[in-house]
Amino acid sequence: MRLLLLPPLLLTALTASAQELRIPPVDYPVLPARASMADGFLPTGWRIEEQLSGDLNGDQRDDLVLVLRQQDPRNIVEHDGFGISPLDSNPRMLAIAFAGPAGGYTLAAQNHTLITRHEAPNLSDVFDDGPGVSIARGTLRTTLFFFSNAGSWSTGSASFTFRWQDGAFALIGYDNSSLMRNSGHTESLSINYATRRVRHTEGSIDSDEDSVRWETLTSPRRWTLETVGDGSAFQPLEAADDR
Repeated sequence: MRLLLLPPLLLTALTASAQELRIPPVDYPVLPARASMADGFLPTGWRIEEQLSGDLNGDQRDDLVLVLRQQDPRNIVEHDGFGISPLDSNPRMLAIAFAGPAGGYTLAAQNHTLITRHEAPNLSDVFDDGPGVSIARGTLRTTLFFFSNAGSWSTGSASFTFRWQDGAFALIGYDNSSLMRNSGHTESLSINYATRRVRHTEGSIDSDEDSVRWETLTSPRRWTLETVGDGSAFQPLEAADDR
């Protein structure tokens, strides 16, 4: 299924471009364990790019979700090759903090891998052109948008839905859709990790009729925010042991 080949292709492009552009390495800071307000989690040299509030752990208090982005001029790379220049490769971090009964927040998770760092000039920034992060019915949803101006006709998005359970943000849903801009062919994949049901859909922008196929996940693997890794390279149907 071509839809599932999109992440490895993107990963290949990222790797090749990183070598050509000499993208600087990043030392990711450890965020404070507690803070009285959002700014208290902000490391020096970073800014709050997006801030959300909503109950994520079922205690009827509004928790905090932050998308932090580094502001290092060294990560803005100029080059003579094809694509975007200068390329802003400043990375992002996702921070989630639970509201306390007496006020303030306690850090529940920080992650710098899910939102792919922009390292390939022929690819769009996965976070700039999509809906970003959202909170709905106690879940956290993060969406990445994929578009290539060279090397691939495919465009699409991948959404990850997490719920706090058993002391971690468990992946309970994954949705991926793609469109081949040259042919109009469409594919989508929707996984409910709670029910283990998978829906595959294929179609065309020229037709209202889609082909739908269902299957059940056979792997017992359970994913969390920490084990998903790079959202652009995630293989949602990968069979592996529990983690």
